[in-house]
Amino acid sequence: FQWSSPPEAIERFKSQEIWFPPPQFYEFCRLCNFSSLRELQKFSSTRALEGCERWMPVMLSAADGFIQLLPGDELYPEDPDYTGEKKITLSTDKKVEDLMKEGGTFHRIVIKNINNLAVYVNIQAKYKHINPLMMKCDNSDYNSRL
Repeated sequence: FQWSSPPEAIERFKSQEIWFPPPQFYEFCRLCNFSSLRELQKFSSTRALEGCERWMPVMLSAADGFIQLLPGDELYPEDPDYTGEKKITLSTDKKVEDLMKEGGTFHRIVIKNINNLAVYVNIQAKYKHINPLMMKCDNSDYNSRL
């Protein structure tokens, strides 16, 4: 076990010292919005009663990678499989780059390989939540905000 700040954990992920799945990468990117635990605590306590949303990522298989689509993304299905019984996987012959160029409303995690993830979000977060910083695992600029 080792304590790491969110940027440190992402850096260790990028250097392949550790691995965590895409949802945790997303949350680490969200935690990068806060410069201290106190700031995170303050945010959490003020928005705690606002509510939450159930998410089920939908996997889109592209020619050169995968995209985990999240609610609000323009490619997210109207009727996602919340139970996992249907095992819906979308697929396309297009490359990830082409899908990104064609799109305009993003809430997704792009997966090039097991250690190459990127978060893209340009929708308004619901319930006064905060969006993750949009970053790629090969980019150490943690200060760029949407």
